[in-house]
Amino acid sequence: MHLLIPAAGVGRRMGSDHNKLLIPLLARPILAWTLSAAESASHLSWIGIICQPIDRLNIEAIVAQCNIQKPVQFIQGGDTRQASVFNGLQALPKEATHVLIHDGARCLATPALFDRCAQAALASKGFIAAVPVKDTIKQVDAQNLITDTPDRSRLWAAQTPQGFEVALLKQCHARGRSEGWQVTDDAALLEKCGVLVSVVKGEETNLKVTTPVDLAIAQFILQQRKTAEQGDATASKP
Repeated sequence: MHLLIPAAGVGRRMGSDHNKLLIPLLARPILAWTLSAAESASHLSWIGIICQPIDRLNIEAIVAQCNIQKPVQFIQGGDTRQASVFNGLQALPKEATHVLIHDGARCLATPALFDRCAQAALASKGFIAAVPVKDTIKQVDAQNLITDTPDRSRLWAAQTPQGFEVALLKQCHARGRSEGWQVTDDAALLEKCGVLVSVVKGEETNLKVTTPVDLAIAQFILQQRKTAEQGDATASKP
């Protein structure tokens, strides 16, 4: 399975003046955690990193430090996430029939999630990883007045990876460019094109690191994982 990682943004909500994926998280750049999980996933065979020229040397260094053995291709990023993914699709190897797209800032995704999504992609025109919403959601107007309370039982929070047939996603991206659609994830393009998109159960810990609070939560989760792994290793010793 081929994987595209959009990594061309700037961390404005993180309060950073440079790419937030380069910010340290437990002494490793955020992107390093994402790449390490992708490297460990058995069903991924190729990684495309979509980035801006200004970040390329730093990201190449991260790839080297992570000792990534899978083929890696660097792809020119666009002005928006949507434009970046469009560029990534054009750079896929000719033999790619299906693709996973995973935001580099979702650095807590596990190899197991990547593998589950890779298998799901082969059986679907399009899907997203997602988790059921726990909070009550309120819809508000421009004056911050509540206009609706949607049924929580039917609401899911979208995550990545998201998986698609390459030819279909290319068609939807091309139509999106011609129609001037602006979307925040690739599934929305399929939805606008009338294609049904399914949901694969994601992971509660698969948060997107966007703010300093997210960074602190991610650090806590990684520390908990490390403690659990050390405990398992100790328990397995004779």
